Amino acid sequence: MSTPAPALRKRIAAEFLGTFWLVFAGCGSAVLAAAFLSPADVQLGIGFLGVALAFGLSVMTMAYAVGHISGGHFNPAVTVGLAAAGQFRWRDTPAYIVTQVVAAIAGAGVLYVIASGRPGFDAVESGFATNGYGDRSPGGYSLLAALVTEVLLTAVFLFVILGATDTRAPRGFAPIAIGLGLTLIHLVSIPVTNTSVNPARSIGPALFAGGDALGQLWLFIVAPLAGGLISGAVYGLLLGQNEPSASLESATLA
Repeated sequence: MSTPAPALRKRIAAEFLGTFWLVFAGCGSAVLAAAFLSPADVQLGIGFLGVALAFGLSVMTMAYAVGHISGGHFNPAVTVGLAAAGQFRWRDTPAYIVTQVVAAIAGAGVLYVIASGRPGFDAVESGFATNGYGDRSPGGYSLLAALVTEVLLTAVFLFVILGATDTRAPRGFAPIAIGLGLTLIHLVSIPVTNTSVNPARSIGPALFAGGDALGQLWLFIVAPLAGGLISGAVYGLLLGQNEPSASLESATLA
């Protein structure tokens, strides 16, 4: 007999913690450590690789820490994708999404306070780990390139999540696969959009950077949600065998 799901208040508390950590740690690695220079101007920063690992590790650690309570979404695109796949109740999606966005803003807010402690810091000038296209893309990539990248990679991320938590998959390894999947996604797309695949992650920093970051924010809300919905809707048709995926809380159990 299956174990009853925790109360909604416990699940959204877990989602808050997980999303807060993802935004603070992932974006914090980009803002505080990516291009760090020593007093002698020696490059000690972690670069793109370090930022990619930080995002992947943030999801993996929190998936193990609180995934057994909330399912470990930490991302509105994941929530709607799982709902589209029939693995999450639509009636709970508003509470999850609101919590994720609030947690992302809180994580970005704490990061802003810390980053502001360095003389000369300017969230607008630095970009504050926001996402962008055109002149705001790290590699100068176009709107179309950014749109395709975000839809495709969010869809792939949902495929990884659904596959790793499938009842046919090895048990206990889902957070590792999901964390490494997110790391790989960042390695591919940081030069294109600075990597969103998560509307909450994009909203939080953009509110503090303002200006053009807010003007381009729409893409990083619409594209990940579209990718999540597409992936959730087609996963069962392509790879399912009339067997539901396990929830992340059960997939993390040995």
